[in-house]
Amino acid sequence: MIDFHTHSILSDGVLIPSELVRRARVAGYTAMAITDHVDESNIEQVIRQLIKVSAQINTDKTFTLVPGVELTHIPLKHIPKMVKKARSLGARIVVGHGETLSEPVEPGANIAYIKARVDVLAHPGLITDEECVLAVTNSVHLEITARGGHNTSNGHVASVAKRLGGLMLVNTDSHAPGDLISDERALKVALGAGLDEKDFRRIQKNAKQLLEKVR
Repeated sequence: MIDFHTHSILSDGVLIPSELVRRARVAGYTAMAITDHVDESNIEQVIRQLIKVSAQINTDKTFTLVPGVELTHIPLKHIPKMVKKARSLGARIVVGHGETLSEPVEPGANIAYIKARVDVLAHPGLITDEECVLAVTNSVHLEITARGGHNTSNGHVASVAKRLGGLMLVNTDSHAPGDLISDERALKVALGAGLDEKDFRRIQKNAKQLLEKVR
């Protein structure tokens, strides 16, 4: 399992980064990104801490930890500069908090994050064809999520992405140990979204290619 969307105690998760990694490894993960929620108030501190932890974890070459962030509820006009700031501070994965149906996300967040070229648009909700086409152009990955609430629109996201050639990933948005999943469970999440096993193999290939790009 490769998971590009997880949270530690550095934002609203319940585990310190090293324990999150340990539990992920026991669950069968080979790589993951910790992408804690950030805005202007905490972005420097979170990235600095995750870079330090990643350097320590990655001395073991059998596992890869990628330091990242999830830009969350950022005012739309500030999204482009925050994406650039995250990258300049050393975030290797930048996730944009998409227009999930389970939270009051400001309309227009999806397209703003896609235009800013985040790596992953998390839980994109009722993503439009226009947004998906631009995501393809900008190589933005669209998330099929295992997280309750956010996953109510998985079927819609998968249908639009499959029809228009969108790059999909299965991520967990983990906040606690029980949120981590195996490859077998990830397959079920994909199947539940209306995809098939061939689609899931493509998703796994997408994850491996993104990991090679950011590691």
